[in-house]
Amino acid sequence: MPISFNSIPANWKMPLYWVEVDPSKAGSLTLRQPALLFGYKLAAGSAASNVPVPVGSVAEAQQLAGLGSMLDAMTQIFFKNSASQELWVVPLDEPSAGVAATGTVTVATPPTQAGTVYVYVAGRRVAVPISASDTVTTVAASIVAAIGADPSMEVTATNAAGVVTLTARHKGVDGNDIDFRVNYGGSLAAEEMPAGLTFTLANAGKLTGGTGTPDLSAAIAALGDENYEYVAFPFTDSTSLVAIETEYGFGDSGRWGWMRELFGHVFSARRGSYSSLLTWGPNNNAGVVSVMAMETNMPSPQWHVAAAYTAKAGRALINDPARPLQTLSLDGILPAPKNERFLLTELNNLAGAGLATQGVGADGVPMIKRESTTYQKNLYSQGDDAYELVTTLATLAAVLRRQKAAITSKFPRHKLADDGTRFGPGQAIVTPKIVKAELVAQYRLDEWNGLVENAKAFKANLIVERDSNNPNRLNVLYPPDLINQLRMFATLAQFRLQYDRGVDAAIS
Repeated sequence: MPISFNSIPANWKMPLYWVEVDPSKAGSLTLRQPALLFGYKLAAGSAASNVPVPVGSVAEAQQLAGLGSMLDAMTQIFFKNSASQELWVVPLDEPSAGVAATGTVTVATPPTQAGTVYVYVAGRRVAVPISASDTVTTVAASIVAAIGADPSMEVTATNAAGVVTLTARHKGVDGNDIDFRVNYGGSLAAEEMPAGLTFTLANAGKLTGGTGTPDLSAAIAALGDENYEYVAFPFTDSTSLVAIETEYGFGDSGRWGWMRELFGHVFSARRGSYSSLLTWGPNNNAGVVSVMAMETNMPSPQWHVAAAYTAKAGRALINDPARPLQTLSLDGILPAPKNERFLLTELNNLAGAGLATQGVGADGVPMIKRESTTYQKNLYSQGDDAYELVTTLATLAAVLRRQKAAITSKFPRHKLADDGTRFGPGQAIVTPKIVKAELVAQYRLDEWNGLVENAKAFKANLIVERDSNNPNRLNVLYPPDLINQLRMFATLAQFRLQYDRGVDAAIS
């Protein structure tokens, strides 16, 4: 029996027509690429701590994590940027030994005319009505009422004699990233301060005093071997980053490691001055993590930016993992005031220090400029750009998954023989040349789909050989040339005031 059947036994004698169905030559790769948000839940949330749970809407996230929780805010931002992507969340408990960040806003002088004040807390805007007869205590009470009327506010507010005290809803150092400001939109947004009314913002409008970082061990263990492709990770302390880098890294136990082959990408954000970020960046070196640099005075907190970055990156990379992410807008994120944004030269240097960068589009919405990862050095601490960009690993993951799908679908139960072996047609036998031909064919398909280039060079450098010590093993040297991106268009404008007349005459 030269043809290799999987199901019909060779000793079957009953007549007449029997058929088994083999899909190995028909299928193509299908893949779920869900996003995952790490974030704090509140006690009111119904979800179990540290266990990934799917979320289909903002309302569901609010029920699972609690109104005003970090995950409530992150889910709202995520769906503003990617409404259809499969989303999961990991509800984390706040640090048990942590302290909640606080801040104060003092109504310094009362108004002398009526109007409306627009208060922004963590980038969320509420309107506060002001009467000409209001006292400082009345104004403060109105601010507290307006903040309390928004159930998704990430702070609670109290008033004492004209001093508003804001307290983060969750403990932790991350609460120090919550921003408070008044009339952020200015005159262009018709946000004008009523005459006479003034405020004093403690610590330039930032909450302070928050301490504590999350314990991620149980949450990361609960991920198991499920696929979570795009991860919003709001924590940038060194302990938390090492934990997520290890889970998604290239080690034996990592998702990019040879045993798990799950792949995936982690997106985060960090606020700081140009100097502090340029100092912080070189301390990190992970190709699987991309941290977006934020200006000190950006109203939106880092977990909002991380969620927006993850959503837009995931949405684009699902469609095409090789296209650059530049110009994709971060919807729901408020930019720093114009005079406090990073300069282009500063953004260039931050990108060189392992930080992703954002700028502001013509519509006033922040957008991705360069999706750098934190990877900067090789094993000998020498400068290296192998994993510098998110698109590199995204493209490589797509290529490897397609290769794995082709091999496992077409050769799931085959025998292995040397090249030149004579065997009957239809036998479930492969040789190194047969596998090499399959890899080249798959590479040409990947080239057609815009993931790789230089198929001729790939074929010349591809090696498929039988292991000299293990006759049941094939060894493959697989050298794909990943396609690149148009990131710079450099022009030398070598102008003239007038071409030489001899040249003009020659042309005519």
